[in-house]
Amino acid sequence: MVNSLKYILSFVIIVFVTVNATCQDEASSVADAKSKVEKQDKKKKKYKLPKIDLSHWSVTTPELNAKGSAMNIQPPAILNYATDERLIPYMYNDSTSGALVFYAYPSNATTANTKYSRSELREQMVPGNNKVNWTFAQGAYMKGTLSIGDVSKDENGKYHRVIIMQIHGILTDAQRDLIGQKDNNAPPILKIYWENGKIRVKTKVLKNISTSGDALLHEEAWDDDKGFNFEQEVGFGKFTLEVKVSDGKMVVVLNGNEYKVYEDIHIKKWGVFENYFKAGNYFQSRDKGSFARVKYYELEVKH
Repeated sequence: MVNSLKYILSFVIIVFVTVNATCQDEASSVADAKSKVEKQDKKKKKYKLPKIDLSHWSVTTPELNAKGSAMNIQPPAILNYATDERLIPYMYNDSTSGALVFYAYPSNATTANTKYSRSELREQMVPGNNKVNWTFAQGAYMKGTLSIGDVSKDENGKYHRVIIMQIHGILTDAQRDLIGQKDNNAPPILKIYWENGKIRVKTKVLKNISTSGDALLHEEAWDDDKGFNFEQEVGFGKFTLEVKVSDGKMVVVLNGNEYKVYEDIHIKKWGVFENYFKAGNYFQSRDKGSFARVKYYELEVKH
């Protein structure tokens, strides 16, 4: 009888230890699984996307299209840039920093009146339509947060220049026909450069300030100004640019605390043109092997 009780007690102890060990293993497995899920969730949270609505932008890339011109993708096709094989090399997400990257290099895919290639957005107030644009009198505002991701150097060790924002003029069809021009192209009133870690701004001035009427529409009437350099050095860090346009006035703001104001006869007479914004990577080099990557984190336009 004593032996039987010992046997039963031993059996109960063995069963208890086995069940307890099994429960501990299951608890450990559940904890491991929970930890794995938490780690995966953290990884997902680290995936960032740029805060940019592309529904009112087209993009030009350094690649040639079937007609031998620079590739241009209109909305709504541009919204599929992450899976569009035509755009993947030139316009893609950096999910670590939450930026939209624009990559450009010298190619044969250039646009009218320029020798440089680009990976650059063109504003479209009406998606897919380049005919609807704005005047200074109507007003416009663009704000972008960006950085230079990478850029090559020239033979003298200086970084190649990149135009990162523009306001481009355009002729209406009536203006084009009036002066007998073959296309609607007009000069850019504003070019903003990244140049050796600093921001440089250039605009247009009249060769003769007495020019008026239809003569203002000719590109030959305008010249480049001497340019302006902001004091702040942005380097390869993130910075913010704002461009504010109103009747007879244009203001460029760097990081909310440094301003360049244009309010003169040249800007007033520029009011004859319609305009559109551009943003991205308009690469300013034909050097072999040169390139640049521009990262946009945020971009907005208001009218």
